Amino acid sequence: MNEPPTPPQNAGNVLTRVSPGSVRRIHLVGVGGTGMGSFAGLLGAAGYEVTGSDQNVYPPMSDMLVRWGVETMTPYSADNLDRARPDLVVIGNVIRRDNPEATAVRERGMPQMSFPAAFGSLILDDRHSIVVAGTHGKTTTSALLSHVLVVADADPTFLVGGVTINAESNFRFGEGPYVVVEGDEYDTAYFDKGPKFLHYRARTAILTSIEFDHADIYRDMEHYESAYARFAETIPADGTLVVCSTYPNAERIARAHCAGRVITYAGESDADYRARNVTFGAEGASFDIVRRDDNSVTKLLLPMSGRHNVENAVGVFAVAMTLGLSSEVVARGFASFKGVKRRQEVKGEVGGVLVIDDFAHHPTAVQETIEGIRERYAGRRVIAVFEPRSNTSRRDIHQYAYVNALRDAAQVFLKVPEPHDKVPIDHQLDVSEIVADLETTGVTAHGSRDVGELVGLVAAEARPGDLVLVMSNGAFGGFVSSLMERLGRNRA
Repeated sequence: MNEPPTPPQNAGNVLTRVSPGSVRRIHLVGVGGTGMGSFAGLLGAAGYEVTGSDQNVYPPMSDMLVRWGVETMTPYSADNLDRARPDLVVIGNVIRRDNPEATAVRERGMPQMSFPAAFGSLILDDRHSIVVAGTHGKTTTSALLSHVLVVADADPTFLVGGVTINAESNFRFGEGPYVVVEGDEYDTAYFDKGPKFLHYRARTAILTSIEFDHADIYRDMEHYESAYARFAETIPADGTLVVCSTYPNAERIARAHCAGRVITYAGESDADYRARNVTFGAEGASFDIVRRDDNSVTKLLLPMSGRHNVENAVGVFAVAMTLGLSSEVVARGFASFKGVKRRQEVKGEVGGVLVIDDFAHHPTAVQETIEGIRERYAGRRVIAVFEPRSNTSRRDIHQYAYVNALRDAAQVFLKVPEPHDKVPIDHQLDVSEIVADLETTGVTAHGSRDVGELVGLVAAEARPGDLVLVMSNGAFGGFVSSLMERLGRNRA
């Protein structure tokens, strides 16, 4: 198995490997983020004494850190290191070199690691790492696979990018051989600008998709694809890469760079594992999975919407077969999967208006989410509300793709993004142009910079029987809760 990437030689006391037995007290700088906070909880569950620091920590993460027993210090200060007295400091990827704690760690020569490197050493150790990577579907796919392994009594460990409803957490520490981790292509730390997933020592991996993203990190598609090529090269000769053949570039990269076995999967296209007889209803997706090697057919029910989620499930099924699980166990896991918060999450129905919250932000994810919602909730008028919040979605890279992604909604409401120091002014997304283009297709659209104004507009338009689909990869200024409150007042 390939070694993880080595930090720059001038990084000083940065470690890429550490023996789990040599560490007892761990301090996380940047603990208020979803990934770092969850990692702190996982480390605590694994038996380490954990502290953390951040400039500010807000609910719900602040409440969860208390529940997990993680002492949190604010704001950042070198004095926090004196209080924590750690054997190891973990530096989050949002931390800059001039952060007072990062500076003190270097000056004092304290052992430090990035979050992915620490995860690789302290949690993976010698266990079977299963990494879910790709532009789309990582969180749902890794959560579904983790749940299947729980149902199979494999007692897995997992760390995923959203709160799984079955586990009521986005991590679990188990004693079994498998560790499922969501593999992110974003950079690792200020001292390691390589992708996080290079540290995860994948023995088995799922590659769901490759479409250009993270324009603040990657120059172009070729540069973006190079990260996945490096990831494929980390898989050992006795490992397995399960790749979605719906994305030809993903399959090409897998076959060119993976020394292990490559298995393909797809929705209803030809592949080693594929779906057929796909139907959608109120209970979710019903479909068959066909295996190319023996033509066997397994009937399955997944309580989710959208053909993209069926495709994700086929990838999970393929991995489960390579691990020796039975199709009956996988079927039980699928049928009992409750999903992930903020992934097509039903927030409630007020005055006959159903409100669903989703994390979609890339135009492909936006389009597939709208399609999936329309299929599952046939007969309801879909009102789409979208906040372009990521660095990539704020740019004009996908200006016209968003028009195509949103055109299947009955009405569209768009948040005008705030200026961002990583988004050049002359390359910002033009929401007014998207609104105008949607209007030419017959879709009523509105844009506003003010969340309160958007809440009022949506509440005024929504009527009994409608479905409001809210899409954002952030808090969206509390839009969902504000909308439900306003709908309740309107119907009182």
